[in-house]
Amino acid sequence: MTDIGLVNLALFLVIGLAAGWIASLIVRGRGLGLIGNLVVGVIGAYIGPFFLRFFNVSAGGLIGDLATATVGAMLLIFVIGVIKRI
Repeated sequence: MTDIGLVNLALFLVIGLAAGWIASLIVRGRGLGLIGNLVVGVIGAYIGPFFLRFFNVSAGGLIGDLATATVGAMLLIFVIGVIKRI
């Protein structure tokens, strides 16, 4: 893997971790603990762009990536909360 690939991976993980933390603050009462929220944030960073593309919304740059990842993490926390209730 090249240096640029490692930097991109590290940036993706940092954005995902921040998004999980932010999403846990926004979706109160549905947090999954520190590690759970961080994992959800990384997964949300992956699914967020697919979800927003469904609504024909895109964001660029670091802030846009963080916002997109946060939306994905919030959606995932919500879905996990609904599944836990069943």
